[in-house]
Amino acid sequence: MSQTQMLKGILDGCLLAIIKDAECYGYEMATKLNEYGFHNISEGTIYPLLMRMQREGLVNSVRKKSTAGPQRKYYSLTEEGEESLNDFIRRWSDLNQSVNSIINKEIK
Repeated sequence: MSQTQMLKGILDGCLLAIIKDAECYGYEMATKLNEYGFHNISEGTIYPLLMRMQREGLVNSVRKKSTAGPQRKYYSLTEEGEESLNDFIRRWSDLNQSVNSIINKEIK
């Protein structure tokens, strides 16, 4: 299984967590993902996810002036986005625990 297949779905939760910390724009999210160890995740990967999350009502966006060029689209979480993030965190915790149990041979 490739890393890309494993990341599918996980990136949504990670992006929601990044946005929850502070309103931010796509390039900034790509940079933060890279800092957390998600290398080679480009804006080209992030923007379609953000557009879908916006259609689903998980994030809002607003255009703001930038001191470094054209306006940027900043994203923030909606109430539904907060709920989705909390659901992701619960599901991730359960999945992480189950996978670690298998890897470490810990039968419950």
